[in-house]
Amino acid sequence: HLSKLVYIDYYQLNSIAVIGQSLFGQEVYKELRMDGHIIVGVFTIPDKEGKADPLAKEAEKNGVPVFKFPRWRVKGQAIPEVVDLYKSIGAELNVLPYCSQFIPMEVIDNPKYGSIIYHPSLLPRHRGASAINWTLINGDKKGGFTVFWADDGLDTGPILLQKECVIQPNDTVNTLYNRFLFPMGVKGMVEAVRLIAKGEALRIQQPQEGATYEGIQKKDNAKINWNQSAETLHNWIRGHDKVPGAWADINGQKITFYASTLLDNGSSPRGQLLEIPGSCRPGIVTKEGLVLFGNDGKALLVRSLQFEDGKMIPAGQYFCLGSNAAVELTEDEKKFAEEIRAVWKSILTNVSQIEDLTDFFKSGAASMDVVRLVEEVKLRTSSFQLQNEDIYMNTTFQNFIQMCVRKLRGENDDQDLIVEKDINNMIVKIPHQLFINGEFIDAEGGKTYTSMNPTDGTALCDVSLAQKSDVDKAVAAAKEAFEDGEWGKMNPRDRGRLIYKLADLMEEHQEELATIETIDSGAVYTLALKTHVGMSIQTFRYFAGWCDKIQGSTIPINQARPNRNLTFTKKEPIGVCAIIIPWNYPLMMLAWKTAACLAAGNTVVLKPAQVTPLTALKFAELSARAGIPKGVVNILPGSGAVVGQHLSDHPDVRKLGFTGSTEIGKHIMKSCAVSNVKKVSLELGGKSPLIIFSDCDIDKAVRMGISSVFFNKGENCIAAGRIFVEDSIHDQFVKRVVEEVEKMKIGDPLDRSTDHGPQNHKTHLEKLLEYCQIANMEGATLVYGGKQVQRPGFFFEPTVFTDVQDHMYIAKEESFGPIMIISKFRSGDVDDVLRRANATEYGLASGVFTQDISKALYVSERLNAGTVFVNTYNKTDVASPFGGFKQSGFGKDLGQEALNEYLRIKAVTIEY
Repeated sequence: HLSKLVYIDYYQLNSIAVIGQSLFGQEVYKELRMDGHIIVGVFTIPDKEGKADPLAKEAEKNGVPVFKFPRWRVKGQAIPEVVDLYKSIGAELNVLPYCSQFIPMEVIDNPKYGSIIYHPSLLPRHRGASAINWTLINGDKKGGFTVFWADDGLDTGPILLQKECVIQPNDTVNTLYNRFLFPMGVKGMVEAVRLIAKGEALRIQQPQEGATYEGIQKKDNAKINWNQSAETLHNWIRGHDKVPGAWADINGQKITFYASTLLDNGSSPRGQLLEIPGSCRPGIVTKEGLVLFGNDGKALLVRSLQFEDGKMIPAGQYFCLGSNAAVELTEDEKKFAEEIRAVWKSILTNVSQIEDLTDFFKSGAASMDVVRLVEEVKLRTSSFQLQNEDIYMNTTFQNFIQMCVRKLRGENDDQDLIVEKDINNMIVKIPHQLFINGEFIDAEGGKTYTSMNPTDGTALCDVSLAQKSDVDKAVAAAKEAFEDGEWGKMNPRDRGRLIYKLADLMEEHQEELATIETIDSGAVYTLALKTHVGMSIQTFRYFAGWCDKIQGSTIPINQARPNRNLTFTKKEPIGVCAIIIPWNYPLMMLAWKTAACLAAGNTVVLKPAQVTPLTALKFAELSARAGIPKGVVNILPGSGAVVGQHLSDHPDVRKLGFTGSTEIGKHIMKSCAVSNVKKVSLELGGKSPLIIFSDCDIDKAVRMGISSVFFNKGENCIAAGRIFVEDSIHDQFVKRVVEEVEKMKIGDPLDRSTDHGPQNHKTHLEKLLEYCQIANMEGATLVYGGKQVQRPGFFFEPTVFTDVQDHMYIAKEESFGPIMIISKFRSGDVDDVLRRANATEYGLASGVFTQDISKALYVSERLNAGTVFVNTYNKTDVASPFGGFKQSGFGKDLGQEALNEYLRIKAVTIEY
């Protein structure tokens, strides 16, 4: 108890005044309270149109006194009543997280510990209220924030602490603020208060060298000078986005430019020319936006344009302004419109009536109201996703409703980016391009291939086919994100929050993901929902929790003299990781490897199987929506010979994780060794033995034996490739298995009563038919099945072979399909059946059924496999390590051990 009292006295301040406003002020206030500090008063701005500031709302909720002064001084002199009210609360420290008012020095200097204030730049660089804007306008490579001892408002007070970050080439005011200045700024303010409480706060006088004081940018001063480089133009535009907006005169109108990005120097974009006075060459209106050129010949792209009347449009629609006539609303759409009208009224409380021409922002809406409107629409319809930008581009109620109705009807300006399918009682939206550096893009040369639905053999969509140059782009993006981006430098707990948010989004879209998985891979929908998608969500949640628990150890060393040494280890991320996954569990295999890879702090370039790329691309979309930074996740559909090989050979890839065949795994391992000795983990083929003793629970053995083979149509790496049944129960076991298999319903995987769906693709079906033909010729007994079902898709009937001898082809080779291989063994001969079970170069999984615990432990100890199931099968869990022995590969997926596959251990020794 004594130590606790000392801790409280040492780290807490018992009377803090928070002076400021906004969500930032609210978060600082909340974190200070959570840190144990006592807030004795909050001073903020008056309510606007009946709405209290977020800081005021939070404080009032907690019963903290709130003061809402319109001003603190008049004509440069402090207002005595205001100062007296402030002094009455007896604050020891003033904390100013974000304050737009001028606070008198009588207030600043009054507390025992003075006043600290947050500023969004690395002082003395960019003093003044538009510091973030000027950081971008000047093309600074580093940004950050300062907590300093408040002065008379000129931002010249002594510095307490500073935190810096790298400015990304396409950062905007919003991305910089949301990614770093807001979250890290909140933490910085709380850290500063802790330092003051501990008596460790610094007071570093600001240098004059490099100091600036730029005023607030105004619209008149934001006109674009076109005689500059593309990068300078880009910095000017992004530095003025969203306020006041960089503009130029085009066709007699003042056009404002938003959402600028730099373009790589590549092929010339195709589109309609747009003359821009003063520019060295015309702009080009493309479907992606308006391409602009600097005087250095390089290009940039702006995605949004705003006209003098306030109307904002996608830049790609510049020449289509008159083409979109208003749509006539149906009765159901009119009801929806009235619901949304009521939502607008609840947000715009100061407006007596929402008319068609009511403007959302001119009626007083702020950024938080945009977020609320997006969420309110989401509650009323699941058929489209509204983005904040949709509201900024449709500010009047009439335009907003027209936009919503078009989306409800499936009219989408980005239809070329997604394929929509009305299937399984929902609209599924499927991206089909490569995902590189946070964007969906076409493959080099526009190359594509067709993804097929194995249920009926029809085409789903054309998918971009990645080329070697695309691999180079993706690896470069991943490398930049790791070395210069925020991901590797991010607080592990924040990284965990983003991964957890991604899992939440996957859960929100789980029915859509399961439907895509079903139509792309043939998985039975109910299984896809529970296992393919369900376990993927669990995996990301599990590894999200590991992010802040990755730690090294201290090691006593004795050989060094003098013996004053400290040796400790650090576990560090590896860098760019390549992941290559198979087609049997397209999303789950992605999750098993990617979750651990991201939790460890790496970036990833993932190649899904060429025949099943669609859930990986949907995952890419969700990762972007979750806020995973650009370049951290990259998805490249394509062939193994091109994409997989180039990833294996690439010198900037430092780790490769692969699941697939043993043959390909050996080739990958060789390429990784020759290229740059990459770290490799391989989960390869299997011929997993399942031993069933006569003293088993026969009902459970039959049920689990069937599941061990036919689960997921037999396309299961740990499927029981050979079942050994004790001879005394062999015939009974076979009879019951065949009876159950004959009851299986084969058909449409979207039908909830289907037990067995189509094989993954035509080539796989042909291999299974060839496998059964070879097996029949060798003398095993074919009890059931063994043929292609007469359906339009790729269906293969569940098949059972008995009397299988050890020398036969089917006793040795992996079938990877719905084929059960049954062999007898002599009663009581445990060691002989173990010898036969282990007589394989594979060692992925195994199983044993017996009610004799001694026998179960004896057999599980001697089975040469990475996983042993006792009286169960296929029971994998996100916390349990998964991986094989021998030619089934090495390395682990899942569990804590999986993190080690994506970490490197560094030893540090210090002599003192």
